[in-house]
Amino acid sequence: MSKLKAKVALVDDHAMLRQGMATLINMEPDLEVCFEAGDGGEALAKLKESSSVDIVLLDVSLKTVSGFEVIKSIHALIPSLPVLFVSMHDETVYAERALHAGARGYVMKQEQGDVLVSAIREVLKGNVYLSKQMQTTLLNRITTGSSEPEELINTLTPSEFEVLHLIGSGHSSQEIAKLLSRSIKTIETHRYNIRTKLSLKNGADLIRYATRWVSKEY
Repeated sequence: MSKLKAKVALVDDHAMLRQGMATLINMEPDLEVCFEAGDGGEALAKLKESSSVDIVLLDVSLKTVSGFEVIKSIHALIPSLPVLFVSMHDETVYAERALHAGARGYVMKQEQGDVLVSAIREVLKGNVYLSKQMQTTLLNRITTGSSEPEELINTLTPSEFEVLHLIGSGHSSQEIAKLLSRSIKTIETHRYNIRTKLSLKNGADLIRYATRWVSKEY
């Protein structure tokens, strides 16, 4: 029976969360976790060794590099391998960017376990998974032609994008450094690069921009 189960790889830097997801997935008759990894490098090494992985569950925020960088490496290694992002970050901010990066879906960690299982099955069928609310948001954006200032936003690297969102959510550089397991110097460099790319004069302008952008008040 195990040969009929879809093989799921978990990539998340929180061991307890990985264990919880693994327990949930392994209880399903058609799914089983084939390996777990705590960062992108470990995940890629295991993918090179593993002969059968059907789907990767990937966190956006990892200790070393962003999940958006890891998905590029995954697809360079195995182009057809579907990736489902599972993240604490608000889907209204991150889901569309995840799809642009090549993900087949986006699930927030706050969701119930059955939502995650349903999302995995949907992606394994070859479909894209988003919550109904997010589907409606994207459809409205398409039909109304609404396009917030994405041109400049899209010049940001995945790490800069993540820092911008955390700034807009009210976090200081020290808090962001702790959340992302990076040095304060690295976060300050990201802040400088964001200001430069978005043509913002100073730190106060950056905070205002980030806050308005996250709250969708443009």
